[in-house]
Parts: sequence; structure tokens; C-alpha cells
Amino acid sequence: MAVGSEQRREERSSRIAAAFPDSHVDAALDLLHLADMAWHDCYGPRELALPDKVVDDILLLADGGLVALIRIARQAVIDFRDIQVAADDLRSR
Repeated sequence: MAVGSEQRREERSSRIAAAFPDSHVDAALDLLHLADMAWHDCYGPRELALPDKVVDDILLLADGGLVALIRIARQAVIDFRDIQVAADDLRSR
């Protein structure tokens, strides 16, 4: 069964709240919603949203920064492999 955008938002909410300042949580969730829509446009119709692994990589690289989240989410939609390599490199350190 497909998961709707509101359910994804709810599922991500606590994780985003732990990673970002309170004043940025709603904006970060809004951005991930936009990234989901862009992902679907680029990789759909089967891909309805960012895969969990891509979200993991984005959040790791953003490191709680809203500006970084914007830039990294955009790059992930353009070519998620670049984000994957950068996240894997950071994890290996």
C-alpha cells in the first residue's frame, strides 16, 4: 500500500525534530515533501518519494543545517549517487 505524504511527514517528524532546531523543523519537513515530489517527477511513477537510504544520506550530510538540507536535497534529486558517495565517505571516517 502506498504511503501518503502526510504519513511520511508524520513518520519523519521525530527524526527531523532531533536533527534540526525547533524553529526549522516545519521548514525541513516541507523541504523533504518538495524533494519527494521532485523525486517522483524524476524517477516515477513507481518512485513516490525519496528512498529511506537517500533521506539518511541527506540528513547525515545536512548535519542539522537548513541551508545545507536545501542544497543537499536538491543535489540528491539531480543525482543521488553524489550524495551517497559523500555520505559513505563521512561514515567511514
